Amino acid sequence: MDVLPLLLLVAGSTAVAGAARRTPVPAPLLLVTAGLLVSYVPGVPHYTLDPEIVLPMVLPPLLYTAAMDSSYLDLRAQVRSVALLSVGYTLFATLAVGWAVHLVVPDLPLAAALVLGAVVAPPDAVAATAVARRVGLPSRITTILQGESLVNDATAITAYRVAVAAAVGESAGPLHAGAEFLVASLGGVAVGLVLMVPLHWLRTHLREPLLQNTLSLLIPFAAYALAEYAHASGVLAVVVVALYLGHHSWQVDFATRLQEDAVWKMVAFVLESAVFALIGLQLPLVVGGLGEYHAGQVLWYALAVFLLVVATRFVWTYPAVHLPRLLSRRVRAREPDPTWKGPFVVAWAGMRGVVSLAVAFSIPHGVHEGGSFPYRNLILFLTFTTVIGTLVVQGLTLPALIRLLRLPGRDARAETLLEAQAQNAASEAAEHRLDALLTDPRNALPEPLADRLRAVLERRRNAVWERLGTVNPETGESVDDTYRRLARTVIASEREVFVALRDQRHIDDEMLRDLLRRLDLEEAAAYREDE
Repeated sequence: MDVLPLLLLVAGSTAVAGAARRTPVPAPLLLVTAGLLVSYVPGVPHYTLDPEIVLPMVLPPLLYTAAMDSSYLDLRAQVRSVALLSVGYTLFATLAVGWAVHLVVPDLPLAAALVLGAVVAPPDAVAATAVARRVGLPSRITTILQGESLVNDATAITAYRVAVAAAVGESAGPLHAGAEFLVASLGGVAVGLVLMVPLHWLRTHLREPLLQNTLSLLIPFAAYALAEYAHASGVLAVVVVALYLGHHSWQVDFATRLQEDAVWKMVAFVLESAVFALIGLQLPLVVGGLGEYHAGQVLWYALAVFLLVVATRFVWTYPAVHLPRLLSRRVRAREPDPTWKGPFVVAWAGMRGVVSLAVAFSIPHGVHEGGSFPYRNLILFLTFTTVIGTLVVQGLTLPALIRLLRLPGRDARAETLLEAQAQNAASEAAEHRLDALLTDPRNALPEPLADRLRAVLERRRNAVWERLGTVNPETGESVDDTYRRLARTVIASEREVFVALRDQRHIDDEMLRDLLRRLDLEEAAAYREDE
């Protein structure tokens, strides 16, 4: 196995993603553009997006980390909106786009057109999360988009399997399709429910952070594989497990949480960068299969499918927002009257991604009666152009659209005030607990050490309030910013001394690592990087 192409892909994509952080362009768009430009450079290896790798090996960890970072409580509060988009819209888009393409493309069988509809129906979890995080969408809209993108892949993959079964000659009537959808969805949820409690028990009872993080890396693959083995939805199994574990992550050892956060951020960064670069790199392969079509014809088809995908999302989104209010007095009483701006952003933020391409590449080459799958190369090309079109057109214009609509973003000052109030309540409880502990003779401490514990609590209480305070006119820093900067500078001085003592052979490398780890933990406690 030649590993050089893989190394080039990972190194190149992460370099582009790193550069994107210094530009106003979201990383997915820059990565796709780079992949398109590089795909025809002489000497660049030919990369094929293999669905046998992407679906079981890349999709589960990306879904897992996205679900772990999501809020179960926020998703539960928006469950109606999430369900209407992740299930209702995905099925609607499958049928509407499929039927329209069947009418637009001459001689394209309806079953094959529905395959295309299912493939391009789900917005991508990675694209939605990356763009929403970058452009600062309101929290409710971000929750809805994240929740939709976590579940809609399961709906689309099930619809795709039913459509493929019909296209290749297998029996796939409405009853069969409905039964398969129920088995896949309910089975995936059931597998997740069965796994989540034992896995959480293991995470809280393993005492070695190394073992706990190894388990964490295995969980998404195990949940996906077990569900698929049971002919259920691996996507739903991963999401259910991750939401439960994320909701209860506070019960896991602190060292595990620190390591786990760093490990999963690295894994997600590498995988996200690679998959978006892979999308652009598919251009030669996709175009090479269109020998029987002329350029004007396929470009018209591509434009038609892109417009259909965008239009169907608007057609579904506004009724999905307003009909429940018209039909239910309880909804009207409980929820504020939405403006047209929020649904417009939700409808426009429908970028497609790597899952659509991976599923398209998994379309079989032949049918049961013999011969090739009808219009397979065209379906692959139209999927590719739809993914590129939504990422470029919608992804590039989404930040400007949000600024134009003047949607209220997150109130940083209000959030800091809530954080300060929560920290104040926690610090008061901790102080009472400390005073009670120190009255026990078994917990006797010299007064300077007891005062140090109280000072730590007081510092933690004041740190958040200080972010709301005045700014230093000389540096532009708050008191908390200055404290963190000075703390890091002092710790850096200690670190230099430890390294010098190691170089002079007064201490060995093992002792140096222990000392540096203590400083690293202190620095992490003193300094929180704002993301």
